[in-house]
Amino acid sequence: MNNPLIKALKAVNFISGRNMTEAELKKHRKLAEWAGRLATPKGDFSIKRFKVGRMRCEAVTPEFAHNPGYAVLYAHGGGYVSGGLDYARILTVKTAVATGFTTYSFAYRLAPEHPYPAALEDITAVWEYLTDSLYEADHLLLAGDSAGGNLVLCLVQKLLSENRPTPREVLLFSPWTDMTGTTKSYETMKEADPILTKEFVMNSSKAYIGDRDPHDPAFSPLLGSFKEFPPVYIMAGKNGILLDDSILLKEKIENDGGKAWLDVEEKGWHVYQQLPIPMAKQAMKRFSEHISSEIYGRNIKTDI
Repeated sequence: MNNPLIKALKAVNFISGRNMTEAELKKHRKLAEWAGRLATPKGDFSIKRFKVGRMRCEAVTPEFAHNPGYAVLYAHGGGYVSGGLDYARILTVKTAVATGFTTYSFAYRLAPEHPYPAALEDITAVWEYLTDSLYEADHLLLAGDSAGGNLVLCLVQKLLSENRPTPREVLLFSPWTDMTGTTKSYETMKEADPILTKEFVMNSSKAYIGDRDPHDPAFSPLLGSFKEFPPVYIMAGKNGILLDDSILLKEKIENDGGKAWLDVEEKGWHVYQQLPIPMAKQAMKRFSEHISSEIYGRNIKTDI
């Protein structure tokens, strides 16, 4: 806590962990969208807005080194209770530039107004839109941060259970993989994480799943099966309260015979890649190098 940046983030952090009154939730959502507009990088990319049914979506396409043969479907975080296209745009832009692939985001319905399975239904609808008309499944990558990471993992498990094609790879930033709230990093990192609190996480879980059992793999994918799962690349901050969600996810995937990578930033915290800081820039370079290695079999240098 001696780091001035950490202190500043804790001071202004809008993920407060307070009770989710209607007024507090409205404020939280407004600040999340404001943060997205403020922190989205400037650069050479285009944005196309469209709808899947009534759901608002965006496609972010990099203007340089664009490979139209692949794409990323990105699910934003926010505990299933906040976030939208503006908030998602921070990392959809960074992901598009890092990969060279058009990156799609979508404004899924939020809890508590729209609890489980609304968000899962929405990501399934966008996945089907993309795979029905634009891309083969093995030319799509799924990505998400925090609750968005939870959502993409749940989608892949759903696809596997239905014997449907799965994405080429899954890319995760500080994913929320277990809604039971029992991992050790909630306590060991509670003073170190300037972004997230256990109170917010558990309030979000309650808003999303209500009285359902949080051990159910339908929304705690860590507790489900990873047999035949596509490769998974995970980035996390050592100072994040969800660190163990990432560590245990990698272990579970490998135990089930899958392939997973875990990049832990020693000085990072929950989804630190969102901030315009050198540490985040270096992380997105590593992210880019991983994608280049997996898709093309080589590494390339990028300036993100």
